[in-house]
Amino acid sequence: MLSSAPAATGHRPGSPDRPRRAPLRKFLRRAVVLTTAAATLSGCAVANSGSTGDAGAADGATLRIVLTQEPPTLEPCESSLTSTGVVVRSNISEPLIERDPTSGALRPLLSTGWRQSSPTTWTFTTRPGVRFHDGRPFTAEDAAFSIDRAVNSDLACNVDGYVFEGRDLGARADDANTLTVTTAEPDPILPLRLSFVKIVPRGTSTAAKVREPVGTGPYSIADWQTGVSISLRRNDDYWGPRPAFPAARYVWRGESSVRAAMITKGEADIAAGLDPEDADADHSVAYPNNETTALRLDGREAPLDDIRVRTAIGLAIDRRGITDALLDGLAEPAAQLVPEGVVGFNPAMTAPPPDPEAARRLVAEAAADGVPVDRPITLIARNAQFPRVSETAEALQYQLNQVGLRVRIQLADTAEHLQYQLRPMPVDAGPVALLIMHGNQAGDAAFTTSQYLISDGPQSNFGTPELDERIARADGLSGRARQDAFAAIFAAERETVAQYAYLAHMRGLLGIAKSVRYEPNSATGDELRLAAVTPADGQVR
Repeated sequence: MLSSAPAATGHRPGSPDRPRRAPLRKFLRRAVVLTTAAATLSGCAVANSGSTGDAGAADGATLRIVLTQEPPTLEPCESSLTSTGVVVRSNISEPLIERDPTSGALRPLLSTGWRQSSPTTWTFTTRPGVRFHDGRPFTAEDAAFSIDRAVNSDLACNVDGYVFEGRDLGARADDANTLTVTTAEPDPILPLRLSFVKIVPRGTSTAAKVREPVGTGPYSIADWQTGVSISLRRNDDYWGPRPAFPAARYVWRGESSVRAAMITKGEADIAAGLDPEDADADHSVAYPNNETTALRLDGREAPLDDIRVRTAIGLAIDRRGITDALLDGLAEPAAQLVPEGVVGFNPAMTAPPPDPEAARRLVAEAAADGVPVDRPITLIARNAQFPRVSETAEALQYQLNQVGLRVRIQLADTAEHLQYQLRPMPVDAGPVALLIMHGNQAGDAAFTTSQYLISDGPQSNFGTPELDERIARADGLSGRARQDAFAAIFAAERETVAQYAYLAHMRGLLGIAKSVRYEPNSATGDELRLAAVTPADGQVR
């Protein structure tokens, strides 16, 4: 639980100046302690101890995966949630179309082709010869039902709000293998949005979310023991290539060191979300996970209501120092909210080096005009948001204090952090700099701008009518025009709004045993495809 009293740590205004790198050296010394502690824990931990189940025997027939937490649901229309999607997406349930996480191109899956016959009408051809896990054949009617269930029902599906943003859709089957989808307004990225809709058979409840779905994927649910494990069996009637493993079993452990130990002790084949101090080169691999960290500055509250102060915060941050010293080089300094590979990424925007002198001048100018720059700013970070998050918050606090601002740190658990992250946000909280981590797995800037940049976005504090209008116009474009319009929006946001002080594009660490082969990609954190994992000997079991 979050302490009700904000914890103030690190350098305080009025204390003697210290060498600028001193906090980072302190954090590095602390990291050595953490590494030693983690190694000790790894050495003595019995990874299978406790009330949770084991990952199963190392018989080579079951792929054993240890997650960071138990999925709260396997409901397909909630698969845009990371903890659900990592099990469900393209393992149990499949969409019509999928996005290649490397190239960004859309590829056919349960749809074999699609075309836009008018600005508001799309036609899809559905794949013949596909059956659901219960033996029923998949048809265009199931696709229409699934879209309607995810977007137009009262289920309040996560995919509806996150991907479709309340848009009106119509879906109908023209025949067994032809689907027509209509939109109220032109939507040039509709096929991309539909890649988030997982297909379920007609008759699936539209009044309540399902716990164990029926899909068309290469695996079906064999058993889910709540709080213990989830077991999948291979779908021997799968329409696509036969996966290598006959079964898969998921367990979960909250401690990164325990997950890492399960790999080194031969108790699991894949471990999600390792901390750098727990990973070693022989049993882990780093991958870009499309996550970006930033400080979201509440421009409604003084002194953050002055753009000079917000700009000064961006100038004060030593991004490279933080990514190298605290994030173990597993991140790159960021200048915008999306990484390369997302439509709208602006390659001309580079992360500037720290310029504390320029930052001090801006703060001093604001103070001379009566801006209360000495009003404490609360920097809120979430526990376990990423490795060494508390040390990162301390480094940011120190750097901002050095340019004349007063910052205090508040560490929050997930539930409390969400209260600040999502509307409606707390009132009378004072000036808040919220440390956020945004992942754009959809591959298009529209999913970022609609949440984080428009004035009334679910995760935005404020904005401007001009930026709102530019975002709305960009959302109606396609191709190169869409890329250029969103790239210009990211540049304009930094210059005219500066709601965010960007920190880093992050990378993930995946534990992999020598018994299996798997190459993670930018989608791995949300969609760990079991069919892409093979035994080290390359043999199908």
